[in-house]
Amino acid sequence: MSIPTVYVPRDSAARSVGADEVAEALESALPGVRVVRTGSRGMLWLEPLVEIDTPDGRVGFGPISVTDAPSLASAIAAGADHPLRLGPMAELSWLASQNRLTFARVGVIDPLDPEAFVQAGGLAGLRAAIDMGGSAVIEAVLASRLRGRGGAGFPAGIKWRTVAAAEAGEKFVCVNADEGDSGTYADRMLMEGDPFCLLEGMAIAGLSVGASTGYLYIRSEYPDAVSTMRAAVDIARDRGWLGADVLGSGRPFDVRIRVGAGSYVCGEETAMLESLEGRRGMVRPKPPLPALAGLYGRPTLINNVLTIAAVPSVLTVGATAYANVGSDRSGGTQVFQLAGNVRHGGIVETGFGITLRSLVEEYGGGTLSGRPVRAVQVGGPLGSYLGPEQLDTPMDYEALSGIGGLLGHGGVVVFDDTVDLAVQARFAMEFCAEESCGKCTPCRIGSVRGAEIIDRIVEGTERPDDRELLADLCEVMTDGSLCAMGGLTPLPVLSALRLHDEEAR
Repeated sequence: MSIPTVYVPRDSAARSVGADEVAEALESALPGVRVVRTGSRGMLWLEPLVEIDTPDGRVGFGPISVTDAPSLASAIAAGADHPLRLGPMAELSWLASQNRLTFARVGVIDPLDPEAFVQAGGLAGLRAAIDMGGSAVIEAVLASRLRGRGGAGFPAGIKWRTVAAAEAGEKFVCVNADEGDSGTYADRMLMEGDPFCLLEGMAIAGLSVGASTGYLYIRSEYPDAVSTMRAAVDIARDRGWLGADVLGSGRPFDVRIRVGAGSYVCGEETAMLESLEGRRGMVRPKPPLPALAGLYGRPTLINNVLTIAAVPSVLTVGATAYANVGSDRSGGTQVFQLAGNVRHGGIVETGFGITLRSLVEEYGGGTLSGRPVRAVQVGGPLGSYLGPEQLDTPMDYEALSGIGGLLGHGGVVVFDDTVDLAVQARFAMEFCAEESCGKCTPCRIGSVRGAEIIDRIVEGTERPDDRELLADLCEVMTDGSLCAMGGLTPLPVLSALRLHDEEAR
């Protein structure tokens, strides 16, 4: 029989557990085989995940180690079964139950194959945007109820409309890929798995708001994402998807890649702008808003990777259809990232409103240790620790805000009942002290004093007024910090201490 096409991920997570070696072993064992390197499907506990084409669709096998490669190659050549066979990928409930819009092509195609990108629906959004015109695109983004996926949840269409209305000879689009939250990796996976999707979204944004240049700011800890995006930009320019005449529209838009130096605070939009302009990444006071005076003092549209990458889907499926996937005020899908002490860590893209329990227990499979869940931190290192009684909370901006939490970038980090929550509270203050840009006093000094107070509480040398002092300090940090670095640190601190105190009672 003919040897089918074999698909092996080249995503960083898959490569870290031997995907490159597996691909080489299969190529050696199956002369003449076509091995396509893809992004990752996001089922990280099954990596390296190998797929093959069959009359019934693509069939998955995993996790495949180098030692498994010879037996898999023999099974492929003979058309036989294999113990690590997972079945047709389209029938795996973990994937089939998701609403993959932004991640529709990730793990399916070669990320740098432009023909495969177009055949899988790429450029449809950009072509629609050119036909519609900028104002109609912005109205569609507004109608889709797309909100910023970087953490703040600000309506994307309002930002776009503000930049479009600003009068200036030059405007910019800046996409922040400085993904520094613990337990988050969706930006990286999208850039490595479907880079043209991000470039398409940036081009739509640029043409819609009147910008001719876009900057993609990527953290230096993502070397594979950097190289993939640089290669994708070159290919897109060669094909006329970027450059002086985007898709024959007669309008220019180009993208430049910039690599950050590894500062967590550069996830904040104005600190990113400072870094892009060649200065130390420190938060700027607002106003002026970047939408009116951003990069080099020009009107600048700033969005997160997942926000921009969602825009092509908005235009291809329609604003109303996209909005209806989500909840009342949060339209579309959110890409949740499961990490920590969880059996099935990975990417879950689904509509807003799914409960935290569904993510942790149904998709995540519970804790890897098999012990009870004690806490789940949602929203990165600045997010609250939620206890077991809060697992039925719907995952959208309003519901989480109502219990003192935040959605952030969609990170979900699970802890079992062996976690020391006082240590986690202390870590939150220490993290703020380490990562603070130093611009404002509440963040720079408050985090250090806060860590000292928590140390006394943990060590049993707590002073009579320490709890009140910590509460006052957190209030000052919340109200007085220039950005979310200091302003949100009290969320994990106070929520972790609340759960710690519950255990002590």
